[in-house]
Amino acid sequence: MAKENIYILGIESSCDDTSAAVLCNDNILSNVVANQDVHAEYGGVVPELASRAHQSNIVPVVDRALKQAQITKEQLHAIAFTRGPGLMGSLLVGTSFAKSLAYGLDVPLIDVNHMQGHILAHFIKEDGYKKPPFPFLAMTISGGHTQIVEVKSYFDMEVIGETIDDAVGEAYDKSGKILGLGYPAGPQIDKLAQLGNPKAFKFTKPKVDGLDFSFSGLKTAILYFVQRETKNNPNFVEDNLNDICASIQYTIIGILMDKLKLAVKQTGIKHIAIGGGVSANSGIRAALKNGEHKFGWTTYIPKFEYTTDNAAMIGIVGYLKYLEKDFSDFDIMATARLKI
Repeated sequence: MAKENIYILGIESSCDDTSAAVLCNDNILSNVVANQDVHAEYGGVVPELASRAHQSNIVPVVDRALKQAQITKEQLHAIAFTRGPGLMGSLLVGTSFAKSLAYGLDVPLIDVNHMQGHILAHFIKEDGYKKPPFPFLAMTISGGHTQIVEVKSYFDMEVIGETIDDAVGEAYDKSGKILGLGYPAGPQIDKLAQLGNPKAFKFTKPKVDGLDFSFSGLKTAILYFVQRETKNNPNFVEDNLNDICASIQYTIIGILMDKLKLAVKQTGIKHIAIGGGVSANSGIRAALKNGEHKFGWTTYIPKFEYTTDNAAMIGIVGYLKYLEKDFSDFDIMATARLKI
């Protein structure tokens, strides 16, 4: 008997990217993302501007996703949307649109946790991509989040370590701001780091018990270091930019890998899956791959387009929830702080 084709529309609007994706079962038919360039001049995401841009973008983005998928909205079986965590104004736009569309089409509404989306993006069907087996450890690293999650099944997840202050993406962006780099600084630091000496300058790693992270102290240490050195040499940053970036990246990767090694030791789980925008960082990917030989891990790194905020990851969670008939009531509300 042929498998029924289930069409899911995923909507993601948790921060500054408006995205819509159409899935047929676990296959991606389209994954459209509209970025918001308006934030670059402010050195970070401005919530009010983000929510306004979502209002302008959401209808054309959804329309384009349906057209690329070559289906009509009447063929959709359900609408999945990001309920949280994220910026409240941004989440409200996606939530309101998803509710209205699902109600108008008389199809189920499915709420999705953004962090589960990053983790379950590994289960999008891709030729040649080996999916992680349960249980596995997921390290989710982005501008707003740094977590280690023990994943026992699709919807049985436990956060076993997380940041107590800044997320790793913030550490990159704030370090970049200190160095005079534009926003977002993470990709620029990664690029410059490849040209520098990672051991040129030493930054102390914060001492945090267990599997939790801290990055605010590192940011402060970098600020004081740059202030001290530029007092002696006003051109210090310009003269040593590659080495400074390489040293910052080396320290950040060291912090992440130390916690990951401890998580593997404590849980005995050696399947490591990463997600979130910062997982696109070449140094982090290389360190994880190196860990396969050094520590006997198996690593799972999804396609770049599924690591940053996107609706395909919301759609795959929607599909998995659809199979379980796990639908939402229409009075469900967006939640800026939503736990896994």
